[in-house]
Amino acid sequence: MPLTSPTRQAAIIGGGPAGLFAAETLAREGLGVTVYERMPSVGRKFLMAGRGGLNLTHSEDLGRFLTRYSQAQPILTPLIEAFRPEDLRAWCEGLGQETFVGSSGRVFPKAFKASPLLRAWLARLESIGVRFALRHTWQGWDADGALAFTDATGQPVTTKPDVTILALGGASWPRLGSDGSWTSILGAKGIAVAPLRPANMGFTLPWSEVMRSRFEGEPLKRIALTFEGATVKGEAIVTADGIEGGAVYALSGKLRNAIERQGSATLHLDLRPDLSQEALTKRLSAPRKGQSASTFLRKAAGLNPLGIALLRESAPQLPMEAEPLARLIKAAQLTLTGTKPLERAISTAGGIPFAALNGNLMLTKLPGVFAAGEMLDWEAPTGGYLLQATFATGCAAARGVLSFLQIPDAALTSNP
Repeated sequence: MPLTSPTRQAAIIGGGPAGLFAAETLAREGLGVTVYERMPSVGRKFLMAGRGGLNLTHSEDLGRFLTRYSQAQPILTPLIEAFRPEDLRAWCEGLGQETFVGSSGRVFPKAFKASPLLRAWLARLESIGVRFALRHTWQGWDADGALAFTDATGQPVTTKPDVTILALGGASWPRLGSDGSWTSILGAKGIAVAPLRPANMGFTLPWSEVMRSRFEGEPLKRIALTFEGATVKGEAIVTADGIEGGAVYALSGKLRNAIERQGSATLHLDLRPDLSQEALTKRLSAPRKGQSASTFLRKAAGLNPLGIALLRESAPQLPMEAEPLARLIKAAQLTLTGTKPLERAISTAGGIPFAALNGNLMLTKLPGVFAAGEMLDWEAPTGGYLLQATFATGCAAARGVLSFLQIPDAALTSNP
């Protein structure tokens, strides 16, 4: 049963997963909820993320899971502990979408794509009274403190709800709705927003013509990448002007920061992480018997043409001796010179600093205004960590609203 009169009104600005989850939480507690979205439909980036399989969360131990949030871990830990990966799975299954754990430990809906889940979710939101104002672009607040929008015709629209949750996303893939324009609105209110930067993105480096012409689009499988003491096993892909892929994304924050500090970053590439350097040296000590370098590396070290080309990028004159050649295969150097642009990044770093929020994710300078999702200043690698924190902050902001309105005993939406 609702705990309060529907005369209490909440505005959610942004129709991504953080905003929609906050809307569900508040509507279940009896608030009148309107979601304002500047695009013709909600959940566009959510659908985009699910094209190759919607990675909702991860099944690893929660303690290890929380370390994925790096500097934001202390702030995000209580929020994720209040809405854990198992809660997200239960919520998904409550919508009739079973989940499964993939071989990498990642969690997906059984349908794999995002569209069946989003359809079921929107049907639930409609059934509990959530209203949608589409093609409404937020302009900030008017002189009377009302939220100001322009509608699809360019006409002004204002509303003065009891509470507001901002869930406008970052600035990656702006054509899907999140363009970061909110930063200037909050800046005008005296809220210093950390600059929006790309996260989970590719990097540029000056490939040789051979690499560009022969290997663009080729995958690097079963590799390990190391930077600043952190090693990640996985896959990557060669692009015309650089490198991207899951293993690269996992190190992207450290790499980006180093490039910003010093103009470049040296990434070490292990082409045979399954072999120790000693075992590889033993293999490479075999007689060459007149074989070309490429043939010898293919047979003795198990390298494919792309792997051999990468060795030559790192050291145009390959060592002849077994030990230095093994060292090169285990730690080929790639000098990254820049990041791929923000609009092509998977996610965004920067945003509203947690120092500008209280423990309930309310902006201290704007009582009654809360924030959630990717517009907050945190980042995480792909692998289910992005969506988990997005949902958890949406839940936390909504529960912060309930606390602000002094509505007791709020129930989580994971327990419908």
